[in-house]
Amino acid sequence: MQLPPLSPTSLARAAALAVGSGLAVGAYAAWEARAYTLRHVQVPALPPGAPTLRVLHLSDLHMLPQQRRKQEWLRGLARLEPDLVVDTGDNLAHPEAVPVVCESLGPLLEVPGVFVHGSNDYFAPTLRNPLRYVLPDDGKRQTHTPPLPWPELSRRFVAAGWRDLTNVRDTLEVRGVRIALAGVDDPHLGYDDLAAVRGPADTDADLRLGVTHAPYLRVLDQYAADGYDAVLAGHTHGGQLCLPGVGALTTNCDLDTARAKGLHRHPADSHDGDPGSAWLHVSAGLGASPYTRVRIACRPEATLLTLTARP
Repeated sequence: MQLPPLSPTSLARAAALAVGSGLAVGAYAAWEARAYTLRHVQVPALPPGAPTLRVLHLSDLHMLPQQRRKQEWLRGLARLEPDLVVDTGDNLAHPEAVPVVCESLGPLLEVPGVFVHGSNDYFAPTLRNPLRYVLPDDGKRQTHTPPLPWPELSRRFVAAGWRDLTNVRDTLEVRGVRIALAGVDDPHLGYDDLAAVRGPADTDADLRLGVTHAPYLRVLDQYAADGYDAVLAGHTHGGQLCLPGVGALTTNCDLDTARAKGLHRHPADSHDGDPGSAWLHVSAGLGASPYTRVRIACRPEATLLTLTARP
């Protein structure tokens, strides 16, 4: 049965409905990108008898000097009084963002902390097709744009007492808990030097923690195989544009979409206590590219990880 053609009035109404729906979705996505959220996650990663540690995981600030609301929200995190701050990179989105990032962190810079950089700390963002956020990674990297002042950011962080984990291993003691650390430079750009941090994690440490900006499988596999208890990463933005009830459509790396954000195991089918496995926490981050500052079903976040003793 052939349906009758739509009248010009019906076509106009349908077009108006489509445009209105698109505008409504766009307005909501812009609002959600500013709906900063604090997540609370418990991780049983410490040995029996160890004191509980509160670890604040920050990632992907993508800070612009004019983002006052984000800066104020970030300053408010100092009230949490964490024992350790882990910053997994992409703090910058503007050549004048370093002072703003440091001022926003405020008293958190007085807390023991560690950091690595991401691609957006190194190179200025550019206008890109928004559809690239829901498509698989095409392998292209934006390394032709002006460099950002990441050396200044590193200097300020280190001067405040934070440890730079760029392709190094280190040790830190927090509240009597000895933490063996390993970190790599951004795997998304291929800057990670896994050979520099390869080898069994310190078995005498109370906690073995791996840090990376982008959770590429080669990095996660090595950390897990080397005996690290937990790995912290960012980069994915949690998928950024997600489908309600479905989740992330992409991770912008080779990590599966089911683990685009939150706490999981690595390898994915492993369990706590399995040899060669680790906890994996991926932060959805607090920001996005200034050219695509939208989110759907994936609010910007910081996470307070409460590390407890293993059963």
